[in-house]
Amino acid sequence: MLNINWLNTFCVLVETKHFTKTAQRLYMTQAGVSQQIKKLENYLGIELIVREGKSFYLSDAGQTLYDKGKLVLSQISILEESVRADDPFQGQVSLKTPGSAGLRLYSKLLQLQETHPGLIMDHRFAPNEEIVRDVVNNNIDIGLVTEKTRAPDVYFERLGNERLRLVTAKSVTSVSWETLKSLGFINHPDGAHHASLLLGANFAEFTDVNDFRSSGFSNQIGLILEPVIRELGFTVLPEYAIEQFPEKSQLSVHELAKPISEPLYAVLKRNKSLSARCQMVLEEMKRWL
Repeated sequence: MLNINWLNTFCVLVETKHFTKTAQRLYMTQAGVSQQIKKLENYLGIELIVREGKSFYLSDAGQTLYDKGKLVLSQISILEESVRADDPFQGQVSLKTPGSAGLRLYSKLLQLQETHPGLIMDHRFAPNEEIVRDVVNNNIDIGLVTEKTRAPDVYFERLGNERLRLVTAKSVTSVSWETLKSLGFINHPDGAHHASLLLGANFAEFTDVNDFRSSGFSNQIGLILEPVIRELGFTVLPEYAIEQFPEKSQLSVHELAKPISEPLYAVLKRNKSLSARCQMVLEEMKRWL
């Protein structure tokens, strides 16, 4: 492959028409300029400059190389500038989050995109395991998870906390163990985990969600509370999911003696530099959470 440094030296020499001036412009010795021109000619196997005493003129091949070489050098310069121009408000940011935190973040991410139309938000909901796997495999820029894992090549940065809440229909004004047993549990993909954290800390009788009659299941974060407002059972959800529910006025969110919060972590690929736009989005997420 043609050495770009040799090509650049050749083009500067053609423009200055002088070995000494070329050396000064490129911070080289005159001998170094001559050596690079000779190496270029040897590599191409053709004479590029014809020397006449202390001056020279270009051969036909030299003229062709100069004309096309300048275009190549110009394109390389443009490429370097585009790579170095890491605009925090231009380009795509791909991220995955748990459902509840995602509900809180999504509208804010869209507002950020409205303010900076050059940004493109690729935001998807996923469980913790999938999110970590996609970060490891470089499928996404940023992940948000609720627990750390031992996955390779990633690190976790705590962004905030998400409070877990016991939720019933509006008609239920207070809860006891007997009340929960009679209501039954509306389960969801993280239901057992959330219930063990919150109910385990507040009810001595609790062992696991199998303590309760199963009253339903939904894997859609926006639909989990639908059976709750219909008085079909109770559930335990992160606060962000409740805040975004359109009919939250029809719910009772119960205060328990021991509040429990679940941590929220950014999961990032180790030894991978984040673009300026990803760093900006990450800082905004810290502020929102």
